[in-house]
Amino acid sequence: MAKTAYSAPRQAAIRTPRTIEYEAFAQITARLKSASAGGAGNFPALAAALHENRRLWTTLAADVAGAGNALPETLRARLFYLSEFTAIHTSKVLSGKESADPLIEINAAVMAGLGHTGEHAR
Repeated sequence: MAKTAYSAPRQAAIRTPRTIEYEAFAQITARLKSASAGGAGNFPALAAALHENRRLWTTLAADVAGAGNALPETLRARLFYLSEFTAIHTSKVLSGKESADPLIEINAAVMAGLGHTGEHAR
């Protein structure tokens, strides 16, 4: 027992900021997909998923707007713009004028960018 208690874990997951961001996007995007597929009767779940997505994008916008952010300026500007688009489009989805599909697509694109380096394991 002592040998197994002190041995190194077999596959210890290394969680970098990039993998944490990926996981946050993955979880929220999965909720958006599930809630939007549920139809009109699933509006409370959709509203909750949209709220989580908006909070994620607001946090991201605040981060890229900060002076200490190391991302290239053009990428920071694009992410900030996507945050603004997400906020506006979310309001349209909540009012029933639009679908959540563009928000899901944007999140999937960000996830692809975050996963591009192969730092996450899924």
